[in-house]
Parts: sequence; C-alpha cells; structure tokens
Amino acid sequence: MSLDFYGTSVQSRLLLGTSLYPSPAIMLESLKASGAQIATVSLRRESGTERAGQAFWSLIKESGVRVLPNTAGCKTVKEAVTTAQMARELFDTPWVKLEVIGEDDTLQPDVFGLVEAARILCSEGFEVFPYTTEDLVVAEKLLAAGCEVLMPWGAPIGSGRGLNNLYGLRSLRAHFPKVPLVVDAGIGLPSHAAQAMELGYDAILLNTAVAKAGDPVAMARAFAAAIEAGRTAFEAEPIETRDMAAPSTPVAGTPFWNN
Repeated sequence: MSLDFYGTSVQSRLLLGTSLYPSPAIMLESLKASGAQIATVSLRRESGTERAGQAFWSLIKESGVRVLPNTAGCKTVKEAVTTAQMARELFDTPWVKLEVIGEDDTLQPDVFGLVEAARILCSEGFEVFPYTTEDLVVAEKLLAAGCEVLMPWGAPIGSGRGLNNLYGLRSLRAHFPKVPLVVDAGIGLPSHAAQAMELGYDAILLNTAVAKAGDPVAMARAFAAAIEAGRTAFEAEPIETRDMAAPSTPVAGTPFWNN
C-alpha cells in the first residue's frame, strides 16, 4: 500500500539523505539500491550561485527522486524560516523538512521554536515535515499549526543508537493513528528500522547509517529490505508478548505412556 504525504503518494517507505557519501556516484547508486523516492537535501550544501551546488542539484534531478529540502543546522525561528523560503525558490517545491536545533551535543530540536516556525511556514503555504521529539503535547501543537506529518527522532542525529524511547514512540503512534509518522534520526542498523516499522510507523528517514557504512550501496539495499519486512510484519498483526511459555504443539491426540 502506498504512503501519502500532503496528497503525494509514494511506494517506498524509505527516505534517504544525500550528505556524507564518499562520492556523488556512490550517493546515486545508494539512492537507486534503496528504492527511495524522496531524498533530503540541505540548502547549506546546495547553492544556486556556485558551480558545485548546481552540479549537485543536477545529479539529484537526474536520479528522479522527489526532493525534500532541509533546514539542517538552523538554530532560530528566523533562520529556519528564511532557509525554507530560499529552498522553495531553489528547489521549486512547497515541501520542507523543518529543523530548529536547540542543543549542540544531542542536536535535540528546540520544540518551542519548531512550533513557531511551523506555524509561520504553514501559513505561507509550505508543506512542513517537522523534525521533532516524541512529546505528545508538541505533536498536538505541530498538527494544530498545520503540519500533516510528524518526524520524531529515534535517537540523536548520527548516533546510530536506534530507538531510545520505545514507550514514547508507541504512545505517539497510539495517539495519532491516522497521522503519517516518520522516524527521523538515530537509526544505525536495519534491525532498528524494522523495529520502528513493527511499531506501526509509516516510514524511516536515514542518512548517516547508509552514507558512512563500509559499503553504502549494500547498506541501502539492506535497509530497504528491513523496512519492507517490518511493515509487512506490522500489517500481519504480530502475536502479543507473554510472560510465560505457551505450547506450540497441540496436546490433544498425543499418546501418553505409562511406565
């Protein structure tokens, strides 16, 4: 079943970043191997006035993926809004992955600034993908601001730690069953991605785990398979966990021997 973001349907549930790869060629091969139809691009990497930036943008267009511009590194509302406005002109899309960073060591979102920036951008016609925490109150405020997608972190960006707060992520999914939820940041292994999908999340956004792998192309392929497996498992309705054993072999009809 396809996934819908602001009226746009995609088949792949893997969104892939475009930074940190050993080379542009490996980035393109990884995008292809992943099957991703959406790629994030930071305006700080791209420049409409620099040849390198224009060449990079040409490569992305040739890949055929849909671009999700990113306000990566922005620390204030004004900076994030201005970056988003520039990205809309450069990439010709209303989509923006909104980041407002509040803490340097963990790159945790400034949720107060995030909500304010989201409200401004939504009022200007942007279709905002907010990088947020798993906080339910923040989620409510982002939705009220006009966001139709939420992108909670699994762990700090680039940490590879996986899902740090399973309770919080489960609660977020349960509270917003109809809202597209994308785990963004902290995923390090395909098993982490599969776990998030098994919780009922709709998609995974990756960058570092693929780009910095020993073989990015093979890792992209592995993540694609894990995400598909996790989603299939969720839709198959897994058994509930138990504290005690439950026999899988039927007892009825089994002969019992007396000594």
